[in-house]
Amino acid sequence: MPIEIRPVTPADHAAWLPLWQGYLDFYQTELPAETSAVTWQRFLDPSEPTHAALAWRDGQALGLVQWIFHRSNWLVANSCYLQDLFVSPDLRGSGIGRLLIEHVYAQARAAGATRVHWLTHESNSDAMQLYDRIAERSGFVQYRKTL
Repeated sequence: MPIEIRPVTPADHAAWLPLWQGYLDFYQTELPAETSAVTWQRFLDPSEPTHAALAWRDGQALGLVQWIFHRSNWLVANSCYLQDLFVSPDLRGSGIGRLLIEHVYAQARAAGATRVHWLTHESNSDAMQLYDRIAERSGFVQYRKTL
């Protein structure tokens, strides 16, 4: 059966939430339930710059991708930050991750963005094998300070 990638709808919350939790578990992190609830509501608000899509096959959600459009001081057009990508562990390596990323590429092009960028943890070597085939490493190292 083919994989269908489509934007989330209000009816998709029960399918999205376990994938979202799987993503958080993969990165060994926890978020307050309120943060996840607000995040979900932002996906449904057309005035928000953040978006989400799910990969479906036979009525089952298999993966998620979430992205944010934003301005850049280095470009005239907007950029697109692919913030979250997750595929069910038993389906990794099946091409679903690539389809989800290509969906974001298409959404970014349609919105007039000229760049898609993302981060991954340095230990995520399996995902990096895919990323190295479909994008370029920027060479930048991320620093952050929680306030």
